[in-house]
Formats: sequence, C-alpha cells, structure tokens
Amino acid sequence: MQYREAFKIAIRALKINKGRSLLTILGIVIGIAAVLVVMSAGNSIQNFVFAEMDSFGSDIVQTEIKIPSTKHTSSENATSMVQGVVITSLKLSDQDAILKLPNIKKSYAAFLGQEVLSWDDKVKSSMVMAASASLAEIDSSKVDTGRFFTKEEDDSLARVVVLGSKMKEKLFGQSDAIGQNIKIRKTNFKVVGTVKSNGGSFFIDRDQMVYIPIQTAQKLLWGIDHVSFIASEMKDPSKDEETVADINELLRERHNITDPDKDDFAVTSMDDAKDMLGTILGGVELLLIALAGISLVVGGVGIMNIMYVSVSERTFEIGLRKALGAKYKDIMQQFLTEAVVVTFLGGLVGVIMGIILNYLVFILASSKGLTWELSLPFSALFTSLSFAVILGLVFGLFPAKKAALLEPINALRQE
Repeated sequence: MQYREAFKIAIRALKINKGRSLLTILGIVIGIAAVLVVMSAGNSIQNFVFAEMDSFGSDIVQTEIKIPSTKHTSSENATSMVQGVVITSLKLSDQDAILKLPNIKKSYAAFLGQEVLSWDDKVKSSMVMAASASLAEIDSSKVDTGRFFTKEEDDSLARVVVLGSKMKEKLFGQSDAIGQNIKIRKTNFKVVGTVKSNGGSFFIDRDQMVYIPIQTAQKLLWGIDHVSFIASEMKDPSKDEETVADINELLRERHNITDPDKDDFAVTSMDDAKDMLGTILGGVELLLIALAGISLVVGGVGIMNIMYVSVSERTFEIGLRKALGAKYKDIMQQFLTEAVVVTFLGGLVGVIMGIILNYLVFILASSKGLTWELSLPFSALFTSLSFAVILGLVFGLFPAKKAALLEPINALRQE
C-alpha cells in the first residue's frame, strides 16, 4: 500500500469519528504545549538570571557569610539563615586584608537591613544597604543628583544617606531632596545624593533602597561589628580561580580555620556562580519537562486504547482487505499511519498553543517590569513535532500489530 493512500484512509477514519479523534488529540496538545512552555520559560529564566549577574560585572568575586559545615548552596544553610542564625565572623578588617591581595583592585563590604524612613508626615519602609564608600566605584548604580558618601564620612560616622530613585519620589515627590534630613530609627540623616533608576536585581527593587555608610550603620543604628558580604573587583578576571583560592587561604588564616569543611564564609566568582546556577536551573527545567512529559505519555496511552477500539470496530474491514490480498505490512502501515496522523495533528496544535502561551507569559512578565526574552528556538518546535510522531509510532505499534495478525476467516465472522 502506498503511503498517500494510507494517509487518505487515515484522514477518512478520523472524520468518521470526529469526537473520538478530538479527545485523542487533546492529550497530545496539552502535553506538547506544556513541554514548550517549560522549555521556553527555562531558557528565559536562565537568560534573565545570567543578565542580572552580568550587570554586577564578570570581574567580581563575592565573599559571603555561611553556616560552618554546610555547603553555600545547601538547603540547610539557607534554612538556618532564614531561621535567624547569624554569622558574625566576617569583618571590615577582612575587607582591608582582601584589598591587599595581588589581583584585587577594589572592594566594598556591605550589610542589608530593613528600616522605616520618615520625612515630614511621610513614613516608608525601605531596604537599607549599609556599604563602604567604594560601592559607588564598583556597583552599576549611578548618581543622579548630588553625590555618593565618601570614605571620610564613613570613617567619621557621618549621618548621610543616598536615596534610590523611587524612594526619593515617595518621600519628596518632585521636590529637591538634597540637603534635606530624613529620620531612620529616629536618627536624622542628611540626604547627599540620589541614584538613577537601576531597576530590579534578583527580584530586589534597588530603586526602593537607600544607602548609608557601613560604619555609621554598625555603630549608630544596629550595634554590630560584622558584615554580610564583601564584593571585590579583580585586576585580571582571567585569574578568578587563583583569586578565589587566595581569598579562601587568607580568611581561613584570619578566622583560625584548619578544616575547609568548617568555613564560615563562601567565596564565589561570577563564572562559578553562573555554572552553579546553570546546573540548578537546568536540573529544575529537566524535572519540569519530565512532569509535563507525563501528560504526553498519558496521551499516548489514550491513543493506544482508542486504536484498540478502532481495531475491534473495524475487524470485518480488516478481514475483508486481507481476503482481497492485503498483506501484514499493509495493515500495519495503515494503522500506524492513523496513529501518526493523530499525534502529528496533536503536536501541530500543541506547538501553536505553546507559542501563544509563551507570548502571553512574555506579555505578563513585561507588564511586571521583568526583562523577559521570548525564547522559543526552532529546534524546540522541531523536537516537539518529532516526538509527537515517535509517540504515534510507539503507542500505535501494538494495536497495528493486533490488526495485522487477524486471520481473515475469523475477522469476517465478526460481522
């Protein structure tokens, strides 16, 4: 039997049982659309995260506090931090020591906290970044009006503050904020500058933040002597592994640590962070694709069951065709063609649905201010359609084999 003829018969069979055909196709449509949405979202999230990391610069090495005897990325470390476990071993003096390493150009130490700000009759909650003055030289944030605070102001515990663009608008509107005094914990801070809009970074809106000198924050606001992280800019980014090793060695010596498993800090270069996040996101994407693929398997089982029903209903037709000379391979070809046509049509509609859903996700993400790429490579579309065809061949094989093995005399008696 020629494939063209088999295709025509398959289409005719689908038209005869339209309701059954639509229900059979539906499972494939949902499965393919779900897989495409997951693949596109995975690519977009990975691109988004990497773009956010690139905004910090590829020449940055970050040193953060960590629960000893845990991995930096482990759930145990994250849970302990959330539960309020505080590591106080990372100091400003560690930043000074890191700055003396041969491949370190600049560095700043920082600590994040949540505070209530007030001016006149306006009261606002804000994330406060207490940082070294060198933050302005390394960070991507740019001063809009006024200036950033200086090292001298940090050393002298000056009560000065720099406002993010949105926080400036919330407190002062269109009025000039420079020179005004705002209260943080009932302490007056003089506004010396505002920062240009910088958008979100890892789901933190930096435009809502305010910046104050770290020593001022430590001694006048929070009563602490530690920091949460130190960001360092390298002279030669190609020596990132060597630099990470140098910082590890330095801090273990300063913190009296002899066993690396008991480190109370974690040092990560941007390349390391990208590799780590890429592995995590890739694993999550594979898991989600596998979960979405379950619906495809369910759809495939549905096709197999429907094909079995079709074989039972067309037993006489099969017997008649075999009595008139149809061979084993002709019957196999016919029913496999029908299964493939069903899955291909389901895959095609699923691809269209997947494209539409991805576009809707893109619009929704953009409306929320996220930099989201409409990422749906042609290879993903081709793979989806190919998988749909393979699904038809695999789940159509047993019903087709059952039909092809029917004896003509027994099949004709079924009428």
